[in-house]
Amino acid sequence: MQQDRTLLFEETPIPKAVATLAVPTILSSLVMVLYNLADTYFVGMLNDPIQNAAVTLAAPVMLAFNAVNNLFGVGSSSMMSRALGRRDYDTVAKSSTFGFWCAILSGLAFSLLCTLFKGPLLGLLGADATTRTATEAYMFCTVTCGAAPAILNVVMAYMVRSEGSAMHASIGTMSGCFLNIILDPIFIMPWGLNMGAAGAGLATFLSNCFACLYFMVLLFIKRGRTYVCINPRKLSFESSIVGGVCLVGIPAAIQNLLNVTGMTILNNFTSSYGANAVAAMGIAQKINQVPFYIANGLSQGIMPLISYNYASDNIKRMKHTLTFAAKISVTGLVLVSIAYSFFAGYLITMFMDNPEIVEMGSRFLRGFCLGLPFLCVDFLAVGVFQASGLGRNALVFAILRKIILEIPALFILNHFFPLYGLAYAQFTAELVLSVAAVIILVKLFRKLELEKADRDAQKAQKA
Repeated sequence: MQQDRTLLFEETPIPKAVATLAVPTILSSLVMVLYNLADTYFVGMLNDPIQNAAVTLAAPVMLAFNAVNNLFGVGSSSMMSRALGRRDYDTVAKSSTFGFWCAILSGLAFSLLCTLFKGPLLGLLGADATTRTATEAYMFCTVTCGAAPAILNVVMAYMVRSEGSAMHASIGTMSGCFLNIILDPIFIMPWGLNMGAAGAGLATFLSNCFACLYFMVLLFIKRGRTYVCINPRKLSFESSIVGGVCLVGIPAAIQNLLNVTGMTILNNFTSSYGANAVAAMGIAQKINQVPFYIANGLSQGIMPLISYNYASDNIKRMKHTLTFAAKISVTGLVLVSIAYSFFAGYLITMFMDNPEIVEMGSRFLRGFCLGLPFLCVDFLAVGVFQASGLGRNALVFAILRKIILEIPALFILNHFFPLYGLAYAQFTAELVLSVAAVIILVKLFRKLELEKADRDAQKAQKA
């Protein structure tokens, strides 16, 4: 296993190494998109805007899971990959154990808090007298019952991927997603159990439980041949472990909490225009998630490669990995943006055949897709920061993205262009942030190359 990992991280040509790590991650991200789209699609087939709005309004809470996912998933996996690059296997075991058990405990705490403060939470999400019952029913399964398995599923995928087992991580994620797609129509549709949005929530809960079971079985089968450890006897609260995980994980978590804040504000603005507007916005967001998840999958896929080579001081290979990923992602998302602009109406119609919703959704989608090429640059930059242990840089980007740029843009654009201006806030933020990302990355790699040159010179003098 050691030899295979060394070959992949240190010697395999960049395109092949990126493909080995990123393609399975992208595939699982695409399946994750189908998983997210499935709820919207089958609920949309009911042709009931209230049921569709319930799934949209609950989305910020589901997105909040990602804050915990990133805290313990990104934090632990980044530390694991860097420790592997240093051949520090004790730190690898302690980091994975810490991430695993903290994911379980935080998931249970999440469920408890959301249950205790259910009323205020529903109001904060923008649920009114019309949509409250359906939203509450959907959240019962996905949040009250499902927070722990949803969080643990993602955290374990991160940790398995960190040691180069991208395919196993993807299979685990995809197994749950496929089960969700199968169960959705059975639970949602009138010819099945006719549960509406509540059925979508139940399918999501069961699929996450199944994915968690896959990872537990995988670790049992691979015991002695994997560096991922969940043995509670290895659970350590040493400052180096807790600090190492949190240094990367907390900024990543804050980044996602800011995303939740932005989505909540967006949904509250949209809800004031009625259930049809909320449904249209939700459908457009879900369609836009397809390329969004692809870009994120590529960024997450190359993180172990960047972390390992950063820790082993191979700055040249680290830089080539990033530039290769940037070329293919920017080109691909430009093409996707063009396609979305031309076929927006047709794509919305696939989910709900309501003329008003199709019209609004098409305009939303055309606005969202403009930001995609710039968004992938942001993702890659943040991925480099997280992989290198530079959590503060990632946090600065998150604050710039939401607090400084996107949230103010939501208020301003909605004022001057009611409702439809909301779709262009992300584009405004990502355009500015992508320029900043390029400048910062150029400076970062220049600094790393100079530091490496100094270290090499010192070694040569000693020799």
